Amino acid sequence: MIDAKAEARSAPRNRDLGPLRQLLPFLRPYRLAIAAAAVSLTVAAGTVLGLGAGLRALVDQGFAAGNAGLLDEALLVMLGVIVVLAASTFGRFYLVSWIGERVVADLRRAVFDHVVKLSPSFFESTRTGEILSRLTTDTTVLQVVVGSTISIALRNALLLIGGSVMLLITSPKLTGLVFLVVPLVIVPIVFFGRRVRKLSRESQDRVADVGSFVDETLGAIRTVQAYGHEDAERRNFGARVEDAFDVSVRRVRVRAILTVIVIVLVFGAIGTILWVGGHDVLAGRLSGGDLSAFVFYAVVVAGSVGAISEVIGDLQRASGATERLFDLMATVPEITAPANPVPLPLPVRGAVAFDAVRFHYPSRPDDAALEDFSLSVEPGETVALVGPSGAGKTTVFQLLLRFYDPRQGRVLVDGVDVRTADPSDVRARIGLVPQDPVIFSTSALENIRYGRLDATDEEVRAAADAAHALDFLDQLPNGLNTYLGERGVRLSGGQRQRVAIARAILRNPPILLLDEATSALDAESERVVQAALERLMENRTTLIIAHRLATVLNADRIAVMERGKLVATGSHGELIKQGGLYARLASLQFDLRDDDGAALALRTVAE
Repeated sequence: MIDAKAEARSAPRNRDLGPLRQLLPFLRPYRLAIAAAAVSLTVAAGTVLGLGAGLRALVDQGFAAGNAGLLDEALLVMLGVIVVLAASTFGRFYLVSWIGERVVADLRRAVFDHVVKLSPSFFESTRTGEILSRLTTDTTVLQVVVGSTISIALRNALLLIGGSVMLLITSPKLTGLVFLVVPLVIVPIVFFGRRVRKLSRESQDRVADVGSFVDETLGAIRTVQAYGHEDAERRNFGARVEDAFDVSVRRVRVRAILTVIVIVLVFGAIGTILWVGGHDVLAGRLSGGDLSAFVFYAVVVAGSVGAISEVIGDLQRASGATERLFDLMATVPEITAPANPVPLPLPVRGAVAFDAVRFHYPSRPDDAALEDFSLSVEPGETVALVGPSGAGKTTVFQLLLRFYDPRQGRVLVDGVDVRTADPSDVRARIGLVPQDPVIFSTSALENIRYGRLDATDEEVRAAADAAHALDFLDQLPNGLNTYLGERGVRLSGGQRQRVAIARAILRNPPILLLDEATSALDAESERVVQAALERLMENRTTLIIAHRLATVLNADRIAVMERGKLVATGSHGELIKQGGLYARLASLQFDLRDDDGAALALRTVAE
């Protein structure tokens, strides 16, 4: 289903080629190459136009006068012209193609650089497949246009102008007849060109739908197969492909109609002009050479008009692609560094505080994720956040990492409001081990080094050893250099978690965020990883999202959350004595285990 905001961003806005002007900043650094290409293009066009003058002389002075020597000279001149034409065409093609590839490479980098700076709220309302489509399909369209179509358009524009001038010089009367036809050709180009651009943009949006669906389906292929939905997903994909096909066929049909109209009008006009010119030659008002040259220039002009009518559709399509790309580039990140960021104090203390925070997710504006939430965590203290799903525990992490800003209240790190600091400085002091660890499509070595890019191989191995990940990583075919597959498919859930823990250990942050970091581990792995985490948590401020009692018992303090509010704080024993939500959650955990011994231990700790 297409997101409303994404659909709004994809809607056509302009009916002209204006968006292509936005490419100028990307073309400007290559002015010399563009100038050289323009010279080559001009020489190539001038050479073609010069052939008409040579044709006139050959007919009037060679054929009509029976001058065989002129034929010999004409051959030599023709060979020279061919060499010049070939050399200039090579220069034009190579330089323009290079410029197209270079500009699109720069544009792709610029778009990606911008996208990775956008706030998480942007990705709540924008599909990843749509962004991929803009980075791939749209930029490919621009590569074709910048590296080929614009050159063809300019070359044919020069031929059109130059040919028109030569027509006027050769025969003003016949030229007048030619220009009577021009409005008849331009009107359908403009009319159908607008329709082509609209359909081109719609076609690109449908292609984005296909890419988004493929990305989502393949990313969840195990779920698809587990539920036996292969046939259903094939049907859904087929429907999207057919939608894209239908729009593309409509675009092709409009372009084909445009081409037919132009061909009929242009070449019909040439036939009529030849008939009029033939009568002028018979009447002696025009020489055979003049008519031959006029026909040559008329063909050049007609071919130029036809070529321009062809490329106008590509230019319209590129205009739509440019608009989509620069719409994305124009998206302003909601989280940015202030003009004069407040530096975080040194040495690092690791103090964290939430002061009367109220926050709503952009996708859920009427539902408060946190409401009047206040919590202070002292340097080196370990605080566990517990509560039912939806209580706001993960939101606490999101605000501390400044993925979002609170609607009211403040989030402070070492006494500095994170909104007044540079987000990169804040995040540099935080290490995160998520519940669902992210493993990149690279080696284990590089996955762990993601925690600190300048770490040596020895430091990476030490972090893996501390996370009890070295044993299984060394057993992989190439050890730590083994490619782990997309999303780490070559590792088990527990192994992926230990790689993520090793990444956090390598980062060595003053503030540590653990989101059920041991939830995916078996009992034996949990024991050894818990020991590694305890060493990591020493002298470090730690916030833990926890559901398991073993993690809670090790915390200095437990913060109980419900519906975005802090409802209780204290040690495990204190909270059990108080009763309420925490005691109920703990009791449910034991009851679900049906573990009388654990329940007895719980009561013992409470007493």
